[in-house]
Amino acid sequence: MSDVIRLLPDSVANQIAAGEVIQRPASVIKELVENAIDAGAHNVHVLVTDAGRTCIQVIDDGKGMSPTDARLAFERHATSKIREASDLFALRTMGFRGEALASIAAVAQVDLKTRLETEELGTLITISGSKVESQETVSCPQGSNFSIKNLFFNIPARRKFLKSNQTELSNILTEFERIALVHPDVAFTLHHNDAEMFNLPVSSLRQRIISVFGKKLNQQLLTVEVDTTLIKITGFVAKPETARKKGAHQYFFVNGRYMRHPYFHKAVMDAYEQLIPAGEQISYFIYFEVDPANIDVNIHPTKTEIKFENEQPIWQILAAAVKEALGKFNAVPSIDFDTEGMPDIPAYESNIPNELPKMTFNPDYNPFNTPAGSGGNSYNSYSRPKIEWESLYEGLEKADHQSKMNMTPDSEEYQAYQEVEAKEQPTTLYEDSGSGIEKGSQHYQFKGRFIVTSVKSGLMIIDQQRAHIRVLYDKYLEQLKARQGVSQGVLFPEILQLPLSESVILQNIMDDLSIIGFDLSDLGNGSYAINGIPSGIEGLNPVDLLQSMIHTAMEKGCDVKEEIQKTLALTLARAAAIVYGQVLSNEEMVKLVDSLFACPTPNFTPDGKTVLTVISEDEIERLFK
Repeated sequence: MSDVIRLLPDSVANQIAAGEVIQRPASVIKELVENAIDAGAHNVHVLVTDAGRTCIQVIDDGKGMSPTDARLAFERHATSKIREASDLFALRTMGFRGEALASIAAVAQVDLKTRLETEELGTLITISGSKVESQETVSCPQGSNFSIKNLFFNIPARRKFLKSNQTELSNILTEFERIALVHPDVAFTLHHNDAEMFNLPVSSLRQRIISVFGKKLNQQLLTVEVDTTLIKITGFVAKPETARKKGAHQYFFVNGRYMRHPYFHKAVMDAYEQLIPAGEQISYFIYFEVDPANIDVNIHPTKTEIKFENEQPIWQILAAAVKEALGKFNAVPSIDFDTEGMPDIPAYESNIPNELPKMTFNPDYNPFNTPAGSGGNSYNSYSRPKIEWESLYEGLEKADHQSKMNMTPDSEEYQAYQEVEAKEQPTTLYEDSGSGIEKGSQHYQFKGRFIVTSVKSGLMIIDQQRAHIRVLYDKYLEQLKARQGVSQGVLFPEILQLPLSESVILQNIMDDLSIIGFDLSDLGNGSYAINGIPSGIEGLNPVDLLQSMIHTAMEKGCDVKEEIQKTLALTLARAAAIVYGQVLSNEEMVKLVDSLFACPTPNFTPDGKTVLTVISEDEIERLFK
């Protein structure tokens, strides 16, 4: 029997590794910029063409590499960061596994120019699909200049599944922001298609955050700072009044590395309990410094998930630090005693004997025996004046009855009376609505949430908010498809400020927003003036609504216009729908139910939630057996 196990060729092994490390153009930028920082760079320039599909260039002024190191750096598991296994538990650098450059070279065409500070000439090395095509001596500045062209040129399937340029550019900006936020001591620039998107000079941490996300954030940040033997925590949290449902900037960093950590996120949100509405989020920028031996950063290919040895005590320290920041800036409500007019409390002196207070009272006093008219304040001394209320209504009922008796069916008075009587009767819904609701049925609102009505087969219960979402969704989607949205101008335009990663998504959905009825003007640098909003959503906050739409589009990664339209229609419907607890009149309930059963699918919301249910007559009867 012949052997069946073979060693994979290096080119195939590198492509498999690339599938984990290099998922999209943003992954390339992350790896190259992190390597530049590890090399001691003070200035890093990123140039992107066609959202990274055509070319990605990263230039730094770090240490650079010798000709031998430049060649060896593209081999798998070639690294300058570790020498033995124990080094894995003392890591303070960004990259260390030596897979990034090998993975990039396996799926792209790479040119590297690099020079050491001590050398007069540098090295140019060209690699394509893991194969070294040339290496020569050239004149170049100190540091490294990576040029990555035609990403995934040799894996058409991977290139085919890249998202639209707007989505990929948004991912690039997100990765760039994460690195820039944790290295304010490094200057960064980012250009896309020759247009400058970021120019971040060396600054303080607070200024770097403001430079990335806008000046408006400066007034919202509260300082967090605590230093213990276990961990040092610094950073900023936002004031409670800035909470929103979507779009909060939430960042954790540990030892200069971005991470996701749901457990620590809960610690921050618990500190805001009862300060912000349920379901809303708050922005925070939290930086941890901890002994590398107490964390494991190698549990995920992208190193964004990190395991801590002492998570529970760190959770408590973090929650206490955030609460202290909120309390220090009076964000937490406190009891304020009014001391004005209060008597002075004398200091205690032990040499002065204490005496019990003396009380005097009249043992014969009885408030109920005070004679009326004596001028006392007893109950018996007060006599309520008698008012003949009945006399005020005398004659009214007789006159009303007499007026009705005098009306004839043909008289104008009788016709007016009948119209008034009809308006006072409960509104009903008839069978012709297609809902199966019986003629003469009345609608009742239960707990400010459900509409209850009688149908032929039993009792129908309708969730009023979900029903309204269903109706509005169909309406907005029809407007999008027919391009018939109506815009309502605003008297005072509001300003929408977005980070560049979100601004790119907004540009992608701008046409659909315009069709719905939004009128936006681009003011530059991620700022937009809201000049008009869709008719029918007056009273909603347009800034929050647009941010919610943008983040929904980011989460779903909508590239197909039809999917984007559905996402926008659903987001707008949720925002504009009636809320639980809103009292509805009979007319409003009838209109809502009629509109619901005019929808093609009234039983479910667009995202599949149940809108109505029917309790059959048999089930009701069984309850009373």
